[in-house]
Amino acid sequence: KIMCLQPVLEGKGVFLKKINEWVECSPGFNIVATANTKGKGDDSGNFIGTGVLNEAFLERFPITVEQEYPSMAVEKKIINKVFDALSISDNEFVDKLVSWADIIRKTYVEGAIDDLITTRRLVHISNAYKIFNMDRIKAISMCVNRFDVETKTAMIDLYTKVDGEATVNTPAPESTETADGMSNDVPW
Repeated sequence: KIMCLQPVLEGKGVFLKKINEWVECSPGFNIVATANTKGKGDDSGNFIGTGVLNEAFLERFPITVEQEYPSMAVEKKIINKVFDALSISDNEFVDKLVSWADIIRKTYVEGAIDDLITTRRLVHISNAYKIFNMDRIKAISMCVNRFDVETKTAMIDLYTKVDGEATVNTPAPESTETADGMSNDVPW
């Protein structure tokens, strides 16, 4: 379906069947496309739905801009705007969230962890923070539950190191006795 852009990318315009008209590209007209990969698909599993794009089609885009995550200063501004929209004022939490995400991203680049925290995930955490009555760990926990247990645990543990005041409350397992007097530890 995206091949319909081919004549436009070549500056030739396009025929629009619905209005039965040929539309020319105006001088200075540009097309900007975004993707999670560079058109070669994804072997990592992080972007499994990403398809391979035709090489001839890719060649019609003269430049490729790689967008890294925002700097910590910019990301703080983004999250502060989310907090403002939610009527929350907690600059300390914003600072710690952004620092935590930055450390996870660096760890990801080094290959020590398989997942990372995106700016979008920080927005989700911000919303959860409001929903769960400003409970930092609850908000983070609920928003990293999508990761496997090991990754989730490592991320939450890292956050407690970034935020020395944050603690994870893990309930002690209940113990009951069976009819024969044996202990039956319940894991929840």
